[in-house]
Amino acid sequence: MELSDLDFSKTYTYADYFKWRFDERLELIKGKIFRMSPAPSRTHQEISLAMAVKLVNYLKGKPCKVYTAPFDVRLPHNSNEDAAIYTAVQPDICVICDLSKLDDRGCIGAPDIVVEILSPGNNKKELRNKYDVYQEAGVKEYWIIHPSERTFLKYTLDQEGEFQPSKLLVGGDELTSAVLPGFALDLNEIFEEN
Repeated sequence: MELSDLDFSKTYTYADYFKWRFDERLELIKGKIFRMSPAPSRTHQEISLAMAVKLVNYLKGKPCKVYTAPFDVRLPHNSNEDAAIYTAVQPDICVICDLSKLDDRGCIGAPDIVVEILSPGNNKKELRNKYDVYQEAGVKEYWIIHPSERTFLKYTLDQEGEFQPSKLLVGGDELTSAVLPGFALDLNEIFEEN
């Protein structure tokens, strides 16, 4: 099967997604196929690596794990069966503290933190489509990094299950997290080389 054989207007499940073996990376959001951007830019990669290193170092000896793309995060709605899962995404970085959500194929259920780094051409997907599925799934914090603008926005899930935005942070501002008590990061540390 070739990617061109897929009907992009059709609704697919993770059972379909798991069978595909295309060179191009795809994500499944509410049953619809989304092409991922071409290989991330050097700046995207540097920011991703810097953020992942900070998180990994902070979490040493703690029960949470950090994963970077490509890493499948399946967000089930009513059932964990592959044929009933309509959303499978590959966040740039995710932090998972409930290790029972991990299996050999990735994560099933909402990570505690999802970090997405915007790339040219994926802003709408990240800011609209993923926002919705992350909120519905119960992701506790959704971090969005905009490399070219050197900005950071954090959405925190409130008790009603709605995301609440932080103020827009820039280099020199300090990032903290309710999910990771004691974690503090000067954003210059992830933007400094870029």
